[in-house]
Amino acid sequence: MALSISFSNLASYLINFIILLFFASRATSYPIEDVFYRCLSFHSGNSIPFSTSLYTRNITSFASVLESTAQNLRLLGPNIPKPLLIFKPSQESHIQAAVICSKQLGIQLRVRSGGHDYEGVSYVSEMGSPFLILDLSKLRSIRVNIQDNTAWVQAGATVGEVYYRIAEKSRVHGFAAGLCTSLGIGGHITGGAYGTMMRKYGLGVDNVVDAQIIDANGRLMDRQAMGEDLFWAIRGGGGGSFGVIVSWKIKLVPVPSIVTVFFVPRTLEQGATKLLYKWQQVADKLDERLFLRVIIQSTDSAKKGQKTITTGYSAHFLGTADQLLEVLTKSFPELGVKKSDCNEMSWLQAVLYIAQYPANTKPEVLLEGKPTSKNYFKAKSDFMTQPIPEIGLEGLWSRLMEEDFPMMILNPYGGMMSRISEFETPFPHRKGTLYKIQYLTIWTEANKDTEPKHVDWIRKLYNYMAAYAPMFPRGAYVNYRDLDLGMNKNKSASFVQASAWGYRYYKSNFNRLVQIKTKVDPDNFFNFEQSIPTLSRPTYRRGNKE
Repeated sequence: MALSISFSNLASYLINFIILLFFASRATSYPIEDVFYRCLSFHSGNSIPFSTSLYTRNITSFASVLESTAQNLRLLGPNIPKPLLIFKPSQESHIQAAVICSKQLGIQLRVRSGGHDYEGVSYVSEMGSPFLILDLSKLRSIRVNIQDNTAWVQAGATVGEVYYRIAEKSRVHGFAAGLCTSLGIGGHITGGAYGTMMRKYGLGVDNVVDAQIIDANGRLMDRQAMGEDLFWAIRGGGGGSFGVIVSWKIKLVPVPSIVTVFFVPRTLEQGATKLLYKWQQVADKLDERLFLRVIIQSTDSAKKGQKTITTGYSAHFLGTADQLLEVLTKSFPELGVKKSDCNEMSWLQAVLYIAQYPANTKPEVLLEGKPTSKNYFKAKSDFMTQPIPEIGLEGLWSRLMEEDFPMMILNPYGGMMSRISEFETPFPHRKGTLYKIQYLTIWTEANKDTEPKHVDWIRKLYNYMAAYAPMFPRGAYVNYRDLDLGMNKNKSASFVQASAWGYRYYKSNFNRLVQIKTKVDPDNFFNFEQSIPTLSRPTYRRGNKE
């Protein structure tokens, strides 16, 4: 029988083993930041510039880098755990080195591409041990190939940058992804990536044809190398559980040269309750070119000192205003939209409109990758399969008027979303879903007495909605991550612990995700408060596996 390992491979193994012992032994006598950097330098061939890539707590720019893409100010307070350091790689080999060194030194790794995750698990850890942030914001290359209708997009690029670069090459191509332009594309797609064209073309995950990922052993793999199971898991199985997404190869979709948008508000005094009840019955059945969502807010009434509810109907239609009015006249005349309400524009201009940029904003603003605002907030979600009756809506209005700045966003399903199997990707909320609800409470200043009040309010609202939401499981959207649903409090969740939230996000697809996780990351290196668990439960500590 031939010897199964060559002398060179054996030598390489021994060298790495010695290096592991060297760094692990010094982790107790030198600052971990210093040991980590030395390890990085070794594994990357000294190609990492310290001053522009590694940020430790004693550097003045640490706070600004930490806060740069973090969207939820609630998770940046002085009592919130902070990372030991932030590492901003500029090439794939740097990520590979970071994974290897974090694993060797027993440091938790949190991966951030855009920082929009609602509970901040990409830049905060409540698990009690040292952690670092792997910030992918320097990896934002976008290579558009109009000839084969694809683009390779690195994880740190924002959704807005992707849209701009596509439109730069063609006015009649687009990509079916998010409405918020400052989303990091790396994490956005891992959860599903819904947007204004989902009823026509499906989610972002439905339009991914390849990917690059770095696994727990530091290997860079494309679709062929990772295999179809892992490729299935990363397209909707949530970010951070299986490896570091480096880039996606996305499929471009055709868009017309003219897109029509409008925003039409209707208050309670204008019959908002009956109108919304009707919308629930028709929204998923409308022409699939039309995405007609509803934004619900508590606002000041015309009567002094009183509040009312405003339901704002926001439309994105792949066609002209005349075509849109024909659709609405036939299917939803109650809304009473007039041609003067409609705005015809290019698809890229419609991106800016839906993202609520001021009128006449230049498209180049999308290249800045910045959010229009940051707030303190808490969110929850539901997937509705039956309309909320009018009496239920009236109870909802009274609760919304109790809160300072509440918001509900209702996104319609149907169309292509009903034609894709719930098992095609880990994202299962497909056929039978009428619409998705996002519940939000927003506040503007940090105060130790303020947060509990708002969080308590949204929890009570969510409990009220249990009477109308489908149960067993009550679905939730993983990109609106909600740690109220359950979390890993002991560093490595068991299957039973994780099922509290796992079936809500993924339904029965959760079982397959656990099996794949066990296969590709058996040591559970990539773990956080709601990471997919392994069937066995080891977790990494400094220098060894426990």
